[in-house]
Amino acid sequence: MTSKAAANRYARALFDVALAEKADLERIDQELTGVLALLEREPLLNKVLLNPAVPVPRKRAAMVELTARAKTTPIVAKLLALLAERDRLILLPELMASYRERLNDYRHVVRAEVTTAAPLAADKAEAIERRLALVTGRRVLVQTKVDPSIIGGIVARVGSIVYDASVTHQLERMKARLGGGT
Repeated sequence: MTSKAAANRYARALFDVALAEKADLERIDQELTGVLALLEREPLLNKVLLNPAVPVPRKRAAMVELTARAKTTPIVAKLLALLAERDRLILLPELMASYRERLNDYRHVVRAEVTTAAPLAADKAEAIERRLALVTGRRVLVQTKVDPSIIGGIVARVGSIVYDASVTHQLERMKARLGGGT
């Protein structure tokens, strides 16, 4: 089984247990984010927890101590202890991403990346967000990006769907039509 598939299974189990126990889904997301941030800030801790030469019982004990000090929810504490026990802490980033996808799907939220040639004004970004919400039927969280190579217009990526209304795309289409006619 690939690490992505394993991470997805752990994330699904975490989400299902959290729903069944009526746990605070947002808090679980924040706690997982906090653990990942801690591991990034503390490279030595990260190295120890991911090192196959370190005995699994020590990793588990370290994770139990860490979650106790951080006062994490029992669900997250059990998950992290289980991952340490199975020497699967390497899955945390993918598990976090998968959990967040499930959480967003549950909340009917979709993320969109909007690329423009110049920075967007706040009111324009909100208008795009509203329009994408109408198209998708979900609440949309927009992340904006600037790419001068698109010359003008907008490229919106919502999940795997791309809405390309950039000047560059229009020029390419025009070029194809003109080139195809000769």
